[in-house]
Amino acid sequence: MLSSRRSLLVCASAAAVLFALPAFAQDTIRLAITDVDGLESLQREFGPFKAAFEKVSGLKVEFFPVSGRTAAVEAMAAKQVDFVLTGPAEYIVFQARTKATPVVTWQRPDYNSYVVTTEASGIKALTELKGKKVSFHEIGSTSRHLGPGYLIEKAGLTYAKDYEPLFVKVNVGIEAMQRGDIAAIGVNGTDLARFKEKMPDVKLVVLAKSESLPDDVLIASPDVAAATVAKVRDAFANNFETLFAAVTSTDANRKYVGGKFIADVRDSDYEIIRQMYRSVGIESFSKFAGG
Repeated sequence: MLSSRRSLLVCASAAAVLFALPAFAQDTIRLAITDVDGLESLQREFGPFKAAFEKVSGLKVEFFPVSGRTAAVEAMAAKQVDFVLTGPAEYIVFQARTKATPVVTWQRPDYNSYVVTTEASGIKALTELKGKKVSFHEIGSTSRHLGPGYLIEKAGLTYAKDYEPLFVKVNVGIEAMQRGDIAAIGVNGTDLARFKEKMPDVKLVVLAKSESLPDDVLIASPDVAAATVAKVRDAFANNFETLFAAVTSTDANRKYVGGKFIADVRDSDYEIIRQMYRSVGIESFSKFAGG
């Protein structure tokens, strides 16, 4: 009987050790990026970063290709991926679904939302959009939907009540606005700069500009050991020049040029995104807007 009890104690102790293992830093991390589709694209766009990060951190990185943000959040919920690089609007859903935590932000310079119209429309203020049509590119986009919708709400117009929201691609929206089919569109700074360069004859009027939007963010699954999260965060904090040069060496990541990594990040930094969701009538954050 005593021998049996000793055996049970040994088994219990072994089990306790096994359950305690996640407290130690792991050697390999699995990384997904929500807006990059397929392994080939991951290797092409983030291969230089992967190589540089492995060198400075001592961690091996395994790319985990996903077909989009929904697949990525499901992978994290299923404990198939450790870290995900995603946008601010997507982070809110990850946090609600998986309790993911922000590790380090990837700053995008001039990351703002705008509501613009044409000079020919005669519209000079957001309040004049009442009863009119406004396009937002894609449901759930941080800079082209949530941000512009928030700006309009702050002006006193209720989403889908005081004006009609539409969703067409930005270039199509510009053409529709020129024809007078829609009154205004929600865009970001990159869109605005491109319009001015490629369509200099189109006289645009900026009705509103947001403050800088929260940055893209690398998030960690709650199942990743604290020691591993700290090791990843320290790698970014202590090797900025090396890692940023690697990230921005590919054309796909030029949007980060002039930015930086910010390791001092917390969930509260993204509370404004939750407010933006509410401004377009979304109260639940457990799934992505528009699917």
